[in-house]
Amino acid sequence: QVQLEESGGGLVQPGGSLRLSCAASGNIFDIYTMDWYRQAPGKQRELVAAITGAGTTYADSVKGRFSISRYNAKNTFYLQMNNLKPEDTAVYYCHADLRATGDTRKDYWGQGTQVTVSS
Repeated sequence: QVQLEESGGGLVQPGGSLRLSCAASGNIFDIYTMDWYRQAPGKQRELVAAITGAGTTYADSVKGRFSISRYNAKNTFYLQMNNLKPEDTAVYYCHADLRATGDTRKDYWGQGTQVTVSS
């Protein structure tokens, strides 16, 4: 059974940095896309950053401040967040479009991790 486990959220002051991690475990045959979404109170979930074999994409609001990367050997991906702003406060979710061994291609989600940017 495939699971995504997140870590790295917390409370940080404006201008600070955090790194989120998402580890995919289980019998994984291939991973097509890995991304990070976030959802602030009263708002819809939005795509923050994505990484595929073709490259990376970012929401305009985080370009130049956030960086997504992937460590293939461990099926782990990261979101480095720098120069954090109060408006970055949200629950962050990792997501992967992948195929488990003996299964079809599906979407998987992490449990979410709270990021709070406040002085």
